[in-house]
Amino acid sequence: MSSLGTADLIVLVVYLGGVVALGIPFRGRSSTPEGFTSASGRLPGWAVGLSLFGTFLSSNTFIGVPGSAFAGNWNAFVFSLSLPFAAWVASRYFVPFYRSRGEISAYSHLERRFGRWARRYTSVCYLLMQLARMGTILFGVAIALSELSGWPIAAIIIGGGLTVTLYTLVGGIEAVIWTDVTQSLVLMAGALFVAVWLVVSLPGGLSEALAVGNEAGKFSLGSPRLDFTESTIWVVLLYGVFINLNNFGIDQSFVQRYHTARTHKDATRALWMAAWMYIPISAVFFFIGTMLFAYYRTFDSGGVTGDAVFPHFIANALPPGVAGVLVAALVAAAMSSIDTSLNSSATVVYEDFFRPADKDRAIPPARAMKILRWSTCAAGLSGTVVALAMIGVSNLLDAWWTLSGVFAGGMLGLFLLGAFGKSARRPDAILAVIAGVLTILWMTVSPRLAGETWPKNALHAQMTTVIGTLSIFVVGSLSARLRRPRSP
Repeated sequence: MSSLGTADLIVLVVYLGGVVALGIPFRGRSSTPEGFTSASGRLPGWAVGLSLFGTFLSSNTFIGVPGSAFAGNWNAFVFSLSLPFAAWVASRYFVPFYRSRGEISAYSHLERRFGRWARRYTSVCYLLMQLARMGTILFGVAIALSELSGWPIAAIIIGGGLTVTLYTLVGGIEAVIWTDVTQSLVLMAGALFVAVWLVVSLPGGLSEALAVGNEAGKFSLGSPRLDFTESTIWVVLLYGVFINLNNFGIDQSFVQRYHTARTHKDATRALWMAAWMYIPISAVFFFIGTMLFAYYRTFDSGGVTGDAVFPHFIANALPPGVAGVLVAALVAAAMSSIDTSLNSSATVVYEDFFRPADKDRAIPPARAMKILRWSTCAAGLSGTVVALAMIGVSNLLDAWWTLSGVFAGGMLGLFLLGAFGKSARRPDAILAVIAGVLTILWMTVSPRLAGETWPKNALHAQMTTVIGTLSIFVVGSLSARLRRPRSP
């Protein structure tokens, strides 16, 4: 393992101190439930857009994408290409829907549509997905910092969890968004710098790197076959469409930031800004992974592969000081996603489990703030525990995609049934959710069961979200149709 130099440690400590300090000025503005959860709707669209962009660029991107490109190809980039379609649907339907209702919870309308159980079900799914997200992100940044510094992974996870929880607790959603703005800029600058440095470092420059990558099939987007048992182009594209519809349409962290924008137009612009920025920047990270493959064909990697290869390069190939900036960019990638998950999880707990449906029985502001702050602490602690439990996972990107697919499928399916299954009622929705959950559980668990007595799912793991979503929508729609009384 390599150790960070004094200059690198100074850069990292100054950056972390600055991030925590950034939340302090917003303490007064976040002292009310509206300020803590929606910044009272006073933020500019460009800042909200950079915050949404920063949520996509987590350490799963910073570590997982180069590791995936290094070990494989650009197949996962197809996920990024699905963003414009999801953004178009969200800007046309989701943003107007949520802004017009004026309710901060993404799941309150499901209670009116199917009953309180539907709201609680989607809220629990969301909280579980955020715990998985925080866990994988904390674990990812710990892998990198451990490789760079030699510090224990567990200690990094605990320290990182405490740091992010602290400034999110102090400054609320406004501190989260303005911190995300800074961290997104740091992250983009760091990624572009590494891409250029890699090209310059290779003896043959860009032409050699492209030739090596092309010869090894590194630029392939995957097989175009209609085969849903492997990670083909169509599997990743379908997964990307469904997951990004889930992100833009029913993810509390996205819906919540639609409300922080000053106007409907600002919220829509923020959405498109995040989508169009992520495509080229994610391509830069895939490019970094391919360049690392070419680089370590020339230089000795010391046997490091997969998710550890990018941190290994930062530690051993970059000059002192510059490595510290890249470490700060890595930390920025993690924090910009975790802080959002913390604030949105606290909002879900308060809005969907504590706040009365009757507005005449509103919770006093002081008690509401106590619930929000304690929920933030609980979410931070739980995410840290999940990250500690993930120690030993081999592929970060695959782990996150599997976990998110399990929880997201049920949420999106119920939302689509409520939006487009006009004749569906509460019994249809209950039957559909039961069928969907059983389908998702079978698709997730059956490939891991030993023996031949149990029928196994042969489809790729990323199809879990797709099939789970469709099963809920189809079963609910068919149930409503069969239940409808026939005309004489």
